[in-house]
Amino acid sequence: MGKLTVRAITSAKGGDMPYKLMDGNGLQLRIAPDGTKTWLIRYMIDGKERQYRLPEPYGDGPGRIGLITARDRASEIRALARSGIDYQQKMIDEHIADKLARQRELKAKEAMERRLTVRKLFERWVELDLSGRKDSGFETKRGLEKDFLSVLGDRYADTVTRADVMAALDSVKARGANRLANRLMTEIRQMFNFALVREIVASNPTVGIEKKHIGGADMERDRTLSEAEIRTLPAALATANLLDSTKHAIWIMLATCCRIGELTNARKIDTNIDTGAWVISDTKNGKPHTIYLSQFAKYHMQALIELSNDAVWLLPASRNDGPVCVKSITKQIYDRQGAANGTPLKNRSKHIESLKMPGGRWTPHDLRRSAATLMQSLGVLPAVIEACLNHIEQNRIVRTYQRHNYAPEMRNAWMLLGDRLDLLTH
Repeated sequence: MGKLTVRAITSAKGGDMPYKLMDGNGLQLRIAPDGTKTWLIRYMIDGKERQYRLPEPYGDGPGRIGLITARDRASEIRALARSGIDYQQKMIDEHIADKLARQRELKAKEAMERRLTVRKLFERWVELDLSGRKDSGFETKRGLEKDFLSVLGDRYADTVTRADVMAALDSVKARGANRLANRLMTEIRQMFNFALVREIVASNPTVGIEKKHIGGADMERDRTLSEAEIRTLPAALATANLLDSTKHAIWIMLATCCRIGELTNARKIDTNIDTGAWVISDTKNGKPHTIYLSQFAKYHMQALIELSNDAVWLLPASRNDGPVCVKSITKQIYDRQGAANGTPLKNRSKHIESLKMPGGRWTPHDLRRSAATLMQSLGVLPAVIEACLNHIEQNRIVRTYQRHNYAPEMRNAWMLLGDRLDLLTH
């Protein structure tokens, strides 16, 4: 036992100077001038004597340490010292470790709060990227919602694996929609690249997936309407039971090389029949494009203007404000070229073969290709045809140093094209 007793400790009073009462085994009780009694424990570590003050003062109440407990603490600290462990350093190390653990826990919590589900990632991608695209990403949003978000939308984006992506793509491929599967893969890849550079995910799960694993390589379409087919087109259109606006739209696409979306989004204010200028501001490459209308094109453009009952749109939608949907004209043309599998489509036109041509199925975009090919056959230079198509020069050096806009040559090219179409259709 130590030298101290409870009676001796209780009777100890403060004096002019602090003093100590020795118990033994390194335990001491310091009496401050105000009477405060504090436990001190002395021990040897690495040949040096150290002293540790117990944080709790002497006493029997809560937050205090009595004589027996103080002796136990002294024995514990001195036993650690004999085994080479400095209790004070141990306390410091444990405090640091505890602080680091709390920091890690806080970071982990913050990281969890920052984690995005696939749907949340998609919404951020839409806001910061897709919203700036020409159609505000409408088709991309529709495709991802149907075949990807509906399956993986609630998963955390950083847990999506290549197998998850392939499962979604395989489901699309199983429907026979190979080209759609290819496009979906491209869109998923773009979304995860967006996430990768923002450290939302650590890797892109589409890495390693190629078109050969999904729908196969996209076939380059080369369908053009021959002059012989163009000669038969007026009679075919007369029996196809198409909207008059669609008939004129077909001829305008063939006479101007425009894209179908550029025509369906055309505004009356952008077309001047007197000057023959049609300014397309909403283009694929974002560069305004002026088309000079031939007499042939003017005739059909004037017809569209007169058919439109809308103050703004050249081809207004019938059920709401705004332009007609691009797919409306595409479906009308598709439905009149025979069913792809030999079975007529439900609730579609009965004139199923009225627009069928010897060269096979044709689409609105094929009219653009056909127009360019006709220009080529009329001796129009390739650079001028590219300008009429509003294509951006792919060679950066050429694009930088050759700045002529070919406006006179383009006007002449469209006039030649219009004259040729007029000849073929009369």
